Amino acid sequence: MSLFGFDQAPKIFIFAGPTDMRKGFDSLSGLVSSEMQMDPLSGYLFVFMNKNRNLIKILRWDSDGFSLFYKRLEKGSYRRPTARIKAPNSELSKQELFMILHGIDFDKTKKRKRYSHSK
Repeated sequence: MSLFGFDQAPKIFIFAGPTDMRKGFDSLSGLVSSEMQMDPLSGYLFVFMNKNRNLIKILRWDSDGFSLFYKRLEKGSYRRPTARIKAPNSELSKQELFMILHGIDFDKTKKRKRYSHSK
């Protein structure tokens, strides 16, 4: 089992708008249901940021209850992928979440092509 279940979550979604970071488990799961139109009990990770993007919360249902990861940056801000900034429930890859949490700027990185065998 990993810390916070980040590597166990089948999918990751980021909420489009700024979020009031006073929101807790119930209010965030309500946003997932009403605004993102998704099931908060799905086991997916749901990522929320405040307007200044220096606070981040990640909500996840873990078979018997919600977990909430909360981080405040002392300096700087989080970057999110700008290509999907208006979508209400943009899916992120685990690598993109890693980049967000570690302060990597999406606009200054380039993903190189890789071979992918589709079934």
